[in-house]
Amino acid sequence: MDEEQFRPIDLQALLDVPRSIHKPRVLMLYGSLRERSYSRLATEEAARILHRLGAEVRIYNPSGLPLPDSTSADHPKVQELRNLSIWSEAQVWCSPERHGSMTGVMKAQIDWLPLSAGGVRTTQGRTLAVMQVSGGSQSFNAVNQLRILGRWMRMVTIPNQSSVAKAFNEFDEAGRMKRSPYYNRIVDVMEELMKFTLLLRDRSAYLTDRYSERVESAEEVAKRVNQRSI
Repeated sequence: MDEEQFRPIDLQALLDVPRSIHKPRVLMLYGSLRERSYSRLATEEAARILHRLGAEVRIYNPSGLPLPDSTSADHPKVQELRNLSIWSEAQVWCSPERHGSMTGVMKAQIDWLPLSAGGVRTTQGRTLAVMQVSGGSQSFNAVNQLRILGRWMRMVTIPNQSSVAKAFNEFDEAGRMKRSPYYNRIVDVMEELMKFTLLLRDRSAYLTDRYSERVESAEEVAKRVNQRSI
């Protein structure tokens, strides 16, 4: 073990940190380009709830986002997505379930988000809520996949989640969600997301500080110093 990089738990950094006073910043992604997209409508409904809870919300429109690796990361839609992810302290991912899984539109957005870009981590330490809409009976395939991706992206995915079955029955002509247990669950999920975000956002840097990365960084510094001295 590298004793210089091994550190005891700092209770002050974990429990006694200055509290941010700005509104929690939430990025919302949805996974359909349809004109009447139920994942977008569910996302917009969740955004209204987050506004009521005191969040600053931005919804990313995936229309025009190129397929991953089909162009450079300089594409304006890619840059917009990455900048919003860096801006965010929490995210909501909502996908339709298609052929038993999330949609390609949803996956493409996540695939354009790198774990690290220029030393800036675009997702690490953010809280995450996952939701899905289905055309048929209730399913959890998409949210389960989104949870796996959230873990891979080093996000803190909250325990609660939303799955809206037969979504075409749950919204009125104006696109507003009807009162139902499905709506109540979305309120539950947004409440929980806000609580976890407020609890963790000022501690995320410490919570994601890793021994293995400190060792690697120290080794990289040593290599650079040694190269200069040769």
